[in-house]
Amino acid sequence: MKIRTYYKIIITILVYFAFGGATTAQEKKANIIYILVDQWRASAFGFAGDPNANTPNLDRLAQESINFKNAVSVMPVCTPYRAALITGKYPTTTGMFLNDLHLPLTEYGLGDVLVDRGYTTAYIGKWHLDGHGRHAYIPPSRRRGFMYWKAAECDHDYDQSHYYTGNSDEKQFWDGYDTYAQTKDAQQYIAEQVGKEKPFALFISYGTPHFPYDAAPEVLKQNYPLADIILPENVPASMADEVRKEAQGYYAHCEALDNSIGELLASLDELGISDNTLIVFTSDHGEMLGGHGVRPRAKQVPLAESARVPMLLRYPPLHGKTGRVVETPITTPDIFPTIFGMLDLPIPATYEGDDLSRVLTENKEIQDRAALYMQLAPWEVGSEYGREYRAIKTSQYTYVRALDGPWLLFDDTNDPLQMNNLVANPAHEGLVTELDEHLWKLLIKLGDDFRPAQWYIDKWNLKPGAHGSIPYDKEGNLPSQSPLLTKGSS
Repeated sequence: MKIRTYYKIIITILVYFAFGGATTAQEKKANIIYILVDQWRASAFGFAGDPNANTPNLDRLAQESINFKNAVSVMPVCTPYRAALITGKYPTTTGMFLNDLHLPLTEYGLGDVLVDRGYTTAYIGKWHLDGHGRHAYIPPSRRRGFMYWKAAECDHDYDQSHYYTGNSDEKQFWDGYDTYAQTKDAQQYIAEQVGKEKPFALFISYGTPHFPYDAAPEVLKQNYPLADIILPENVPASMADEVRKEAQGYYAHCEALDNSIGELLASLDELGISDNTLIVFTSDHGEMLGGHGVRPRAKQVPLAESARVPMLLRYPPLHGKTGRVVETPITTPDIFPTIFGMLDLPIPATYEGDDLSRVLTENKEIQDRAALYMQLAPWEVGSEYGREYRAIKTSQYTYVRALDGPWLLFDDTNDPLQMNNLVANPAHEGLVTELDEHLWKLLIKLGDDFRPAQWYIDKWNLKPGAHGSIPYDKEGNLPSQSPLLTKGSS
């Protein structure tokens, strides 16, 4: 036996006993669990300083994770976010900028990407990318490579929430409050994967804390007496009663999610797979809850309450048990290029997002980084913020351009509630010019010359209804002549 081989065997044995078999765990690719919640804004956590939030499990996860504190939703609306996540592309490329659109089958879906990289795939919960109606059956051919499937297009009736599974078009219903039922199903799926040769990639897409807020568990709503809810200074006094009523159910939904995610993480520990499982926790967009006078339940707008999202990434082989805060901004199309870069997996050539994995693997910030986000067709028409926009988030600033020029500039470090718009301040004229040039560089790279909403609607032959969605009836079905059914949907 060669001396070098002898020493290699000895070192392997020593490492095995010193770290409890860690080398064995790393022979297999990392499992991936992507936890996606709906409408949970970045500020509404204990670890983010919200005095109302009761999130002990996610606070602990934040301590153990890489926390992207400047994460934004590329477009703070459900379907556009999900399309950008699943394709790695911007809404200006795919045309996925309204709710209830169908993502064309020509797009390289994330489930297929993961299968091609050796993963077993699973999807549980809200999908919102099929565009055939919110209650329509989604056959395997339209599931984008996700093998295990207990999902529905969209359902926020949390105590009577439906899903489809397998090859059956028979509508099934989750048992009770769906957040709890979906968590149990995820735990069972994970347990069944332990010991199998292939790694798994599981997406858990919860519908909460999206409204209706009065649908939150009553026992948890009691933890948030209206008189005890503390509102931020940017909520007008005239809206206080309305906002507190909505916030009560919102925070109760959040607490239910926190409890569920705590149970999920405990399962990983019990199964002995925490150390080789990448956990991502994030949201598709935020919730205004009256901030800046914008109605509760609103998103879409460029303000922090709407556009900023939580983004926690825990992977012990990379950073151990101790987390850290990352200042480098990140937007939705960057997420999976970054994950694949970190895990040394091939990044699809079709992806438009940036690979930021060196921020994770080399523990280095990207100082001049700006994350792009946008709104092509505004929903809040009649509101001060109901405009088309293109925006960038840097580690310190939020800069927003409307069709008629620079619109908003906030120093997020010194003005986190964004109450002081600096865009017209002569002292910041040079900064506005600098950020505007940075924004245009990103838009030019995408081939986006920032046109009015109708141009994009006409380009993709869309017919949006109220609130920026493609119309559907009370049963969640699309009209038979919907243009979506001709958009690569067969």
